[in-house]
Amino acid sequence: MLLYMSNGSQQSTSTPLHSVSVAGAVLREDGRLLAIRRADNGTWELPGGVLELAEPPEAGVRREVLEETGIHVEVDELTGVYKNTARGIVALVFRCKPSGGIERTSDESTAVAWLTPEEVAERMSEVYAVRLLDALDEEGPHVRSHDGKRLTSAR
Repeated sequence: MLLYMSNGSQQSTSTPLHSVSVAGAVLREDGRLLAIRRADNGTWELPGGVLELAEPPEAGVRREVLEETGIHVEVDELTGVYKNTARGIVALVFRCKPSGGIERTSDESTAVAWLTPEEVAERMSEVYAVRLLDALDEEGPHVRSHDGKRLTSAR
């Protein structure tokens, strides 16, 4: 059975499918973090989105942050991997530095703001706030799972 499972040319019909997304935890010199209010559901989150098939993760982060906020970034390092077990989404979060641009909204965002860590904890749901707060922690990268609403414990 192990031989069959490791054979890349044959896939079981129960093979799970996952979407990979990338997000930027953009940290300003004054300690504020970049956040958007999403146009589709009104929630506050960090800027990001689905990684395109042939796109390197760092390029995806730069593209998504610019598209949603108008801010250019330099990507520093991976700070966390977050899996939404309910939707099969794996998010890679990278700490970034702003390198230019002017804040603006987009089709995907109705507000762009630089938040303190306290404001992040107040405005964002737990599963998004932890991504920005983890980026402040030098002990990463962190690996976490959630059900779309709450963090779930590792097994």
